[in-house]
Amino acid sequence: MSVNPAKQTELETLLAISSGLNSAQGSDRFKAIMHQLLGDLCQTIKKFDITDEEFWLAVNYLNELGERKEAALLAAGLGLEHYLDMRADEKEAAAGNDVGTPRTIEGPLYVANAPLSKGFARMDDGSEKAEAMWLHGQVTDLHGKPVAGAVVDIWHANTLGGYSFFDASQSEYNLRRRVETDAEGRYAVRSIVPCGYGCPPDGPTQKLLTGLGRHGNRPAHVHFFVSAPGFKHLTTQINLNGDEYLWDDFAFATREELIADPVKITDSKLAQQRDINEPHTEVSFNFSLVAANESNEESRGKRARVKE
Repeated sequence: MSVNPAKQTELETLLAISSGLNSAQGSDRFKAIMHQLLGDLCQTIKKFDITDEEFWLAVNYLNELGERKEAALLAAGLGLEHYLDMRADEKEAAAGNDVGTPRTIEGPLYVANAPLSKGFARMDDGSEKAEAMWLHGQVTDLHGKPVAGAVVDIWHANTLGGYSFFDASQSEYNLRRRVETDAEGRYAVRSIVPCGYGCPPDGPTQKLLTGLGRHGNRPAHVHFFVSAPGFKHLTTQINLNGDEYLWDDFAFATREELIADPVKITDSKLAQQRDINEPHTEVSFNFSLVAANESNEESRGKRARVKE
């Protein structure tokens, strides 16, 4: 029997070849990552004595995950998207960088190029019987100076937890708008009070969560991208206080600084000024942006998004 001159074990030889370490082609960084990942997977198989049947169940699960397009949903549900935010927070703290409104996860349901308005927009198409919501606030720099011309990109679910584009029953860009702030850095939208949602009950994400003894529910929330020339792009969302899942979000997106208090408005004069003419819910939230050090910090990170 011949002996490997490099004194590698059979597994080490397998991992080196399968991850491309023996090839002069390809990306060195990608090879190193794959070598680590494959090695960790092999050690996990060995440690837990994973059977062939369990292995192929996992492979078939990945096929199902792709077919249902739930990989991004699972990344949120396993806390991996939140971990990216944790890493970014750690790097900022270590560098002593200024911090404005906290970031939190984007989630998988953004659709690019929503209608753009100046100062104010109505987000709902009026088709759903729901309580009206007046959402407003101000965008400033870290010193409280208003940021005029900032774009506040807003999206949220309807009362059934569905998002337009992904929910065929809704009109195009329903509950999705971009608002350019006025000279005082203010934005306002009229919409409806959103509902939290759960993972598709028959989908692979919920199947995995159920195996872990976890639910797949999110509290009522509103997503934001906030951007302006000269400032770092902000990806964040606010949760509505009082929701039963406020501190039990399966996607780990809740942050104390990002909780908004809904206020019931019964003042008829104020309602009339807002052209709502009925009791409604008011949600106020301000954003504080950090100056960018480099131009690429002004743009959101690259990832696959609908219509982008």
